[in-house]
Amino acid sequence: MPADSASASSNPCSTSASAGSAAAPVAPSALRGRVVTPMQIIDDGIVVLAERHIAWVGPATEAARAGWADLLATARSAPAGGYLLPGLVDVHCHGGGGESFPNAETPAQAMTAVREHRRHGTTSLVASCVTAAPEVLKARTRVLADLCDAGELAGIHFEGPFVSVERCGAQDPTYITDPDAALTRELIALGRGHVATMTIAPEKPHITGDDGVVAALIDGGALPSFGHTDAEAAPVRAALADASARIAARAEAGQPVRSARATATHLFNGMRPMHHRKPGPVPEFLAAAAGGECIVELIGDGVHLDPAIVRDMFETLGRENVVLITDALAAAGVPDGDYVLGSQAVTVSGGVARLTEGGALAGSTAHLLDVVRTTWRGGVDLVDAVFAASCQGAEIVGDDSIGALEPGLWADVVVTDADLRPVTVIRRGEVVD
Repeated sequence: MPADSASASSNPCSTSASAGSAAAPVAPSALRGRVVTPMQIIDDGIVVLAERHIAWVGPATEAARAGWADLLATARSAPAGGYLLPGLVDVHCHGGGGESFPNAETPAQAMTAVREHRRHGTTSLVASCVTAAPEVLKARTRVLADLCDAGELAGIHFEGPFVSVERCGAQDPTYITDPDAALTRELIALGRGHVATMTIAPEKPHITGDDGVVAALIDGGALPSFGHTDAEAAPVRAALADASARIAARAEAGQPVRSARATATHLFNGMRPMHHRKPGPVPEFLAAAAGGECIVELIGDGVHLDPAIVRDMFETLGRENVVLITDALAAAGVPDGDYVLGSQAVTVSGGVARLTEGGALAGSTAHLLDVVRTTWRGGVDLVDAVFAASCQGAEIVGDDSIGALEPGLWADVVVTDADLRPVTVIRRGEVVD
C-alpha cells in the first residue's frame, strides 16, 4: 500500500497502528459511499481495504493523490444515498436467531446467535449471561471463552447473580445471591481474560472494599457495571467512587485496565425510577457520566426507552458517555413466539419480549443497527449514534483494533442503504454470508 496512506480526519476512537497479524496478502479493494467516521460524514468517500485491514479512508476526490487512483474505477458502491459504517460493537447481548447465550451448551448454539447479529452489522459482540446457578455460569463461561479465544466473540458479560431481587426484571430471583468475590474470581479465571463486565447491584453487601466484588473484577481485568438495583443515591455514589479509585490506581501502577470507566447497565431499566424526594440511582449515574467517570448503557430500541429520552441523554451527557446496546435475546431476527432466557419463559408478541409469567420486559428483539436507526430517527445525529454503537463498545472491551473506519484497524465495514438497512457486512476483510 502507498506509504502516505492516511485518514481524512482525526479519529478519537483509536490510536492503534496495527490490528494484529494479517492473512495471506490479497489485492486491495475499495468501497464507496457516504462514509461515517467518528467526526463527520464524508458524502462521497472511499474506504480502502488491504490484507484484512483498513488502508485508507477519505474523500473520493483525494484518493488518486493518496495513491489509490486504480481503485476508483473498481470500488464497490453503496446503494444510492447509502452509507459505509464501521462494524458495530454490542457489549450487552443475550442471543439471537433463536439461540440464547445463557442457554448455549455448545459453541454451535452460541454461534447461531453470533451469526444472526453479524449478518446485521455487529462485527464485535459481547455475549451476556443471566442470573443462574454457579455451576451453570461456570459451564457457560467455558463455552464462551473458547469462542473468545477463536476470535468469534469480543468478551463475556455476566448480568447477575449479584443483583437486586426488587429490580430483577427478567433475572430469575431463585438464583440471585449475595455478592461473592471468590465466585467472581473463579468466573474470571474460567473466562481466561475475556470477562468484560459484570452487572452488580451497588447496595448489596461485599460490593466495595479490598475484599469486594468491585475489587475482584478490576483486579481480574473486568469492569463493574452497576444495575438491576433498588438503591438510593448513597450506595451508588460509593460504588462508583470505589471503582474509579481502583481503576485509576491500577493505571498509575502501570497495570493493565480494560477501560478507564465503569458502566451502568441499561440506564433507567431495572432500577428504581428517579423522584425529586427519593432520587434513587439514576441521578448518580447521570452525574458520574457527565463527569466522564461512567458510561451509561441505553437500550435505544424504542420499546425499553422512548427515543426522546435517548436523545436527551446524548444532549445531556455527550456521546462519549453513552453506549448503545441491544440487550437482545434469542428472538432477535426470528418470528414472534415462545422463547427462554436462562430459566425464564419469554413470550414475544409484536416484536416485544416479556416474561410469560408477570409480563416484565425480557430483553429486546433488535439488532444494534436497528438501535442506531431508531436513535437517529429520534433526533440524534447519525455520526453520534454510530459512535455510541462502535467506538464506545470498543472502549469498554478494551480493543483499539475495532470500532471505527480508520487506517490500521480491522476491515470491519457495514454497507447500508439510505435507510440504514444492511446490504453487505465485511468482517476482518471478508464478506459475511
